[in-house]
Amino acid sequence: MTAQTDIRHDWTRDEVAALIDLPFPELMFRAQEAHRRHFDPTKVQISTLLSIKTGGCPEDCAYCPQSALHEKSVKAERLMALEAVMKEARAAKAAGAGRFCMGAAWRSPKDHDLDAVCEMVEGVKSLGLETCVTLGMLDSGQSQRLKDAGLDYYNHNLDTSEEFYGSVITTRTYQQRLDTLSNVRDAGINVCCGGIVGMGEDVSDRAGLIATLANLPKHPESVPINLLVRVEGTPLGEAEAVDPITFVRIIAAARITMPASHVRLAAGRENMSDEAHALCFLAGANSIFCGEKLLTTPNPAEHRDRQLLSALGMSPMVQTEEQMSSLRPAVPSDESLKLETATA
Repeated sequence: MTAQTDIRHDWTRDEVAALIDLPFPELMFRAQEAHRRHFDPTKVQISTLLSIKTGGCPEDCAYCPQSALHEKSVKAERLMALEAVMKEARAAKAAGAGRFCMGAAWRSPKDHDLDAVCEMVEGVKSLGLETCVTLGMLDSGQSQRLKDAGLDYYNHNLDTSEEFYGSVITTRTYQQRLDTLSNVRDAGINVCCGGIVGMGEDVSDRAGLIATLANLPKHPESVPINLLVRVEGTPLGEAEAVDPITFVRIIAAARITMPASHVRLAAGRENMSDEAHALCFLAGANSIFCGEKLLTTPNPAEHRDRQLLSALGMSPMVQTEEQMSSLRPAVPSDESLKLETATA
């Protein structure tokens, strides 16, 4: 590990687009250089994602089967009970996960729902796991309550570029997403924020997303890059598939522009070959979700992930308590950390 002298917050969209378009050997070389300055390239952080409240969401995200506005949306369910969540968390830890992520299909949590989630956070942390939740939009008070409960990470993706965003979602604005990230960061919670590839966006939009993430006043500690899972009954159910090399290029661009962040292969791995996974790891991906599904869509079986990592000579990243503590930032006092100033 070296001092973070290569961290930039002034990437232009054109610069990122030029990175994505580099000859593949050069792009991979630069991504490997950036990765090795900050991480052991043989280690992969393992997370497990559990849907603690599925379906019935009032948002109209075109990719999501949990939206109540889409044809064939998944059935709305109640928030899971604490002990049911704890059972899943114990199983995740036994399977080698270091972080347990919980997702709820809400536009924004109500106070009584947040009470229950805070209990889940406290319980999961008592097992020695890092905690992450994604609950929709948060205000500053809600963010602080989650921080007080001990939350380590909050996930809230930007999904795509600001220019393309309205083609995918109309029920909340891009600025509202940035505002939630600002509230989370101001509360001292680590940020997990990325996007989705394959929703009909062009290269400029992909470059715009990466540039926006990299130009936040502080890079997200985790950057999930999702490959669209085309779900029947959603507006993007028949979107054109993205070829693996194109996807790997986005992973590499994220690694180069955010060299000290964990870059996570998130949704879409079920349909990726072992060879595509290997290229993503070479491009700087160093985090995956492990488990049979991600919220409502399939995920590779745990034994497949173990076999692949073994074949590649790679292994799960193990964090000590000291390292975990170092990931919990103090509440920023510098007004320059306000995300409203972020530009693509």
